Amino acid sequence: MPRKKTDIIVIGSGISGCTAALSAARCNKQVILLTKTADPMESNTRYAQGGIVTVGGEDTEDLLYRDIIRAGGGICNPEAVRIVSREARRAVYGFLIDEVGVAFTKRDDGSYHFTREAAHSRRRILHHLDMTGLEIQRKLIARVKENGNISLLPNHTAIDLITTHHNSKNPLLKYKKNLCLGVFVLDNRTGEVKTLLADATVIATGGVGRLYQHTTNPECATGDGISMAYRAWAEVANMEYVQFHPTKLYTEEGTSFLISEAVRGEGGILLNKNGDAFMERYSPQWKDLAPRDEVTRAIYNEMAETESTHVYLDIAHNKKSISIRERFPGIYEECRRHKIDIETEPIPVVPGEHYFCGGILIDGFGRTTLRGLYAVGEASCSGVHGANRLASVSLLEGLVFGLKAGKAAVRPKINRLYFKDIADWEYPTSVKNTENDPLLTLQDWNNLKTTMWNYVGIIRTETRLTRAVSELRNLYSRITDYYRDSYLTRAKIELRNGIIVAQCIAQFAKRNRKTIGSHYVTEPE
Repeated sequence: MPRKKTDIIVIGSGISGCTAALSAARCNKQVILLTKTADPMESNTRYAQGGIVTVGGEDTEDLLYRDIIRAGGGICNPEAVRIVSREARRAVYGFLIDEVGVAFTKRDDGSYHFTREAAHSRRRILHHLDMTGLEIQRKLIARVKENGNISLLPNHTAIDLITTHHNSKNPLLKYKKNLCLGVFVLDNRTGEVKTLLADATVIATGGVGRLYQHTTNPECATGDGISMAYRAWAEVANMEYVQFHPTKLYTEEGTSFLISEAVRGEGGILLNKNGDAFMERYSPQWKDLAPRDEVTRAIYNEMAETESTHVYLDIAHNKKSISIRERFPGIYEECRRHKIDIETEPIPVVPGEHYFCGGILIDGFGRTTLRGLYAVGEASCSGVHGANRLASVSLLEGLVFGLKAGKAAVRPKINRLYFKDIADWEYPTSVKNTENDPLLTLQDWNNLKTTMWNYVGIIRTETRLTRAVSELRNLYSRITDYYRDSYLTRAKIELRNGIIVAQCIAQFAKRNRKTIGSHYVTEPE
């Protein structure tokens, strides 16, 4: 069975994972960057439209700090917010622009064009048209492939973290603190399980969007890293705070395409099915640029009151002020594909799960509570976002903490002393290859997603959450039996991860009876 040792393992190829790998490789360390997708470009980063926050123009670090704190519902980690505010300019300009070569949109005079999104007091968001994430991801992957210290391993699904308490043949290690030594991974093409050992392991696996019926996330966002860390006894935090984006493109056949908040930043107005602008009734100060959780609930209420399946976002009224097709070419083309002309008619939109504010608890260097394990990006919880993420801060947090975690992970370790005691992966003797039934996996996912959407969604009640905890517990039992009784596939690993994270979200939400930010709890009248 393949067994490989390296300095650093990074799981996930989005902005935080690539940045951590490049940061560690700078220090002449050997890095394995693995991703379960066949194409390392596939991640949440790729689909980020709006942009990345920095400090520019008449902006200041203190103003950015205050905006993030205000949007976070009062429970942001001040230390973490100070880190991203202080390091925003250096990380974006010094690393992304100067080193990686990301080309952000400029004005005719050669200066950068800053846009504004909800709850920002200044125009401070750099963007590449409306395809910022795609540009960043493309340039980062190119740098990764050029770097001789990084081995890119696509089409490999992480199964479980390797720790001294779970996987060592030395029983005396249970008297020492638990230590992460790497990860077991499945080669999706061959079905072979590999043992990857490392001085440090970095989780950068992204969010949990695919746990919900409606989401802007790609298929790979199944909470894998959070689930692995939780099973290895790393601490998780803020699991009840699931952010829903107010404007996902609505189509009858269903789509995960996001309509960027930047559309509202450039003057877009939300209308109900009667053509009435409604946000001033819900947020007189911010109107259509209110924080995401407020806009999402407003849309939810308008849909209920008007008995409609969606609302509309109108940017066409502003076509004399901006060139809509030039500013939002990606959105324009996607909408045109669905026979919607955004220059002449409003865009049908509906809320969808967008970002996870909780995750694996980390400190200011990306370190988790499990020694040897780091986490960055959406899979982590630094406390930057509190209960509700400020728009376009996600890419910035992934960038800043990716740089910090990659550098911190190269410090001298003693992990290699324990490698010899680690047992390779063994299948249970009861495994039956005949029980790999894709229909079972599909049905379990459908049950999980509808339970999360209906009971642990935009508006939660104690009754719904109680029902969710019960139903997810039963579903977990069935999924676990299925997982153990047949050979591994990527789909079954994702399903196992999804049900574990779903249970955590529901349980955290049920324990927290106070409405804060994206965790909105009420009882129906």
